[in-house]
Amino acid sequence: MSALHQKTCTACDGSAPAMRAKEANELIREVPDWTIAERNGVLQLERVFRFKNFRHALAFTQQVGELAEEANHHPAILTEWGQVTVTWWTHSICGLHRNDFIMAAKTSKLAS
Repeated sequence: MSALHQKTCTACDGSAPAMRAKEANELIREVPDWTIAERNGVLQLERVFRFKNFRHALAFTQQVGELAEEANHHPAILTEWGQVTVTWWTHSICGLHRNDFIMAAKTSKLAS
């Protein structure tokens, strides 16, 4: 696993530029199993985590929520029977920031 999970997010006030696709494609190597999706022109990181039932999926959702609150950086989370889809991007810049990769790595660590 990448050392990104040990990093801390930096404050992002919206003045930082969104990451370009080239830089995102370099950092994606540090978060295996995550993909870069583009929705409405916005790059986002996404991963589906699989669980044996809804109870485990819901427990993981709660853990991701607590992680997000600690970092004051919040993903989109879709909880379904047996799976949770987590999508990270920085809303204030309408795209990806290094923080999103840090949070993806931390989310993966929760699941391991």
